[in-house]
Amino acid sequence: MIRFLIPVILFSLFLPDGGPQQPARPQQERPNELRIKIVERQEGQDEPQKKSPPSEDAISLETNVVVVNVTVTDAEGRYVPGLKAADFRILEDRKEQEILTFSFEEMPFVTAILLDNSGSMERKLSLERAACANFISGIRPGDFYSIYSFGGTKIKMLQDFTEYKDVPESVWAMRADGNTPLYDGIFQASETLGKRTERRRVILVVSDGADTESRKSMDDSLRGAISSEVAIYAVDMSDAAFSGATGRDSGAEVLKTMTLRTGGRFFRSPGGSTLREAFANTVEELRNQYTITYSSNNERFDGKWRQIEVRINKPGLAVRTRQGYYAEKK
Repeated sequence: MIRFLIPVILFSLFLPDGGPQQPARPQQERPNELRIKIVERQEGQDEPQKKSPPSEDAISLETNVVVVNVTVTDAEGRYVPGLKAADFRILEDRKEQEILTFSFEEMPFVTAILLDNSGSMERKLSLERAACANFISGIRPGDFYSIYSFGGTKIKMLQDFTEYKDVPESVWAMRADGNTPLYDGIFQASETLGKRTERRRVILVVSDGADTESRKSMDDSLRGAISSEVAIYAVDMSDAAFSGATGRDSGAEVLKTMTLRTGGRFFRSPGGSTLREAFANTVEELRNQYTITYSSNNERFDGKWRQIEVRINKPGLAVRTRQGYYAEKK
């Protein structure tokens, strides 16, 4: 969500003191010109240190700009490029919204990789490390990533944001132990990502999904991700995924819910080539998204949930994006 502050400085007209009419001044010296300054501020960034005192001649105009990243696939799951803004409709709480900007380009993205190193992941750590390395090898210049581990009661940063492709030694030294603070990990990573300037922000979770330790709730972590405009992609490494069981698994259901609400993607992978493919698909998807912005016509700053729906007027195509966002509260 972006605020625009447009101070309008009233201009004054005046005539020279006495004497005959002075010749017209060059255009750049006209005293009666209107100057408009537009300052854009991303929500979550710090305010400038120096602020001009409020003036009764200033008009403040606030607008809610919502960023929506949209993945479009055909019946065979292939990404669909070449669509135009006129092919899309954006609805918020079932009301049509006007599209402000529309693009389909390889924007840089930023990712927080969350690696589960709880005791339940002991037999799967080698796969997890390899998957992390595969993802990093696929990024391009301008893409940034960080790495966290979560296990026991701690969320530990193993790598601060970087674009280098060297997996840190701390990932290879990671050991499995303790419980699973999954929600705390997602909440902390979301807060950090919310301070970034990239419009494509991703949390990539590799976990068996069953939280057993967090202070934060699932709702807290989801709200944090949504407020920071983060999409969650999750690789299911639960026992059910490894055994091939078809029943409901609580860990898998948690991961599915998170990916669905935030517009990400859920991968159920027992490892090997399937796991490598999941990471490759994540990188490819982030390179094939439409980024749309609109200004919400709901002017209430009530902190309530607003549902987003993206429709496309071409048959046979599937659209995936986040389900909504929480309005700012004043």
